[in-house]
Amino acid sequence: MVVAFNVTGEGQGQWAVLQVSGELDLVTSPVLRQRVHDAVAEGRHSIVLDLSEVFFCDSSGVGVLITARRLIRSCQGRLRLILPANGAVDGSHVNRVLAALGVRRLFDVHPDLDSAVREEAGPLSA
Repeated sequence: MVVAFNVTGEGQGQWAVLQVSGELDLVTSPVLRQRVHDAVAEGRHSIVLDLSEVFFCDSSGVGVLITARRLIRSCQGRLRLILPANGAVDGSHVNRVLAALGVRRLFDVHPDLDSAVREEAGPLSA
């Protein structure tokens, strides 16, 4: 079975929302890295990464997320991740990987888009 990787973008008020689907790995992570860089270059410093349809994430995918966080923080921006408990059919693989590596606490995690783009939104506890 081949799982297509895709990153689509849209604006949601002041937020740039990138919806990611498929496998986030060594081959596909440069695509996400470039899309985040493009958004920042366009002046979008408030970014939501919707990872609810990511079925697999390896260390290179985690590296892209950490790099995106560092880039956006250097611009005084905000990065929020959407990682619902039941994302990608059987539970959020990305959520489990970030927790297992001990880096989930670095991210502002939300269960859905409405929560992520609300100004008063606070992150889910890690």
